[in-house]
Amino acid sequence: MAKITFDGIEVEVPDGTTILNAARQIGGSIVPPAMCYYTPLKGSGGKCRACLVRVAAGSTKDPRPMPKLVASCVTPVQDGMVVENTKSEQVLDVRKGIVEMLLINHPLDCPVCDQAGECSLQDFAFEHGVSTTRYQEERRTFEKIDIGPLIQLHMTRCILCYRCVYTADQIAKGDRVHGVLGRGDAAEIGTYIENIIDNDFSGNVIDVCPVGALTDKTFRFKQRVWFTKPVNAHRDCPKCAGNVTLWYKGKDVLRVTGRKDQYGEVKEWICNECRFDKKETTDWTIEGPAHIERSSVISANHYELPVLNQSVIADLPESTQRDLEKNPPLKLG
Repeated sequence: MAKITFDGIEVEVPDGTTILNAARQIGGSIVPPAMCYYTPLKGSGGKCRACLVRVAAGSTKDPRPMPKLVASCVTPVQDGMVVENTKSEQVLDVRKGIVEMLLINHPLDCPVCDQAGECSLQDFAFEHGVSTTRYQEERRTFEKIDIGPLIQLHMTRCILCYRCVYTADQIAKGDRVHGVLGRGDAAEIGTYIENIIDNDFSGNVIDVCPVGALTDKTFRFKQRVWFTKPVNAHRDCPKCAGNVTLWYKGKDVLRVTGRKDQYGEVKEWICNECRFDKKETTDWTIEGPAHIERSSVISANHYELPVLNQSVIADLPESTQRDLEKNPPLKLG
């Protein structure tokens, strides 16, 4: 085990844990942002530089500070390490530059992008960006590529985080047909000679994309995400765990996604049958409303009911108590 101090808070974590995951054990606003790192994906991280932190003391054995900022998602902790994130002006200043770099070629099409409202780049730019840009050159443009009937590729929005490539590598088991083509400012996500991405778990590249580069064609332009209601549900599926989030507009299921944690990461991959073919309420066992963070724009349509304390409300009818106990989002205190 190693003890590190992160923004003045001491935490003990197993040896080999990255600085980012150590910060996540503390939680809250001190956790560095991550645009390319994705816990379930081996090899991810170290590409977007959004999670840079300052190591003020390397370890107990060598307390010297590291000469440069380090990527917290790929840097392992050492016993006695002291890390600065929100308390370092250098880190916050560099992070503004990283936002500016990511937005250099990113189009200003949030009003029509299906990812708007749940976009990691929007959140990152809101928290660390500036309202002006120094970039005057022409933005990158790409020829449109058709990669199949289910997934829409908008290469102009891509930040080359490689998440979709790692997802296909580790889920498709050698059946990957897309990857990074070209080098430098010509690098792009694409398929060789316009192959179609059609394996059973290909839809998961939509969930892992932090921006609107890969979106669901069956959901395209149907609704803004903050007007929908996310509900957790499950079904017996022979291909995957079948644990999903259904996004409702009225009584209609507009889309199905994997369940994400507080860091926007899917823990259980879902198959294309669950994602694209099962869009009737009768296909699913409803568990209850999905939890929404108050900081999310989706919370404008927030409808989770508060926890009821039985000691405060002592005269609840028995029928009401039974209903509360059956419905997971409504718990008796």
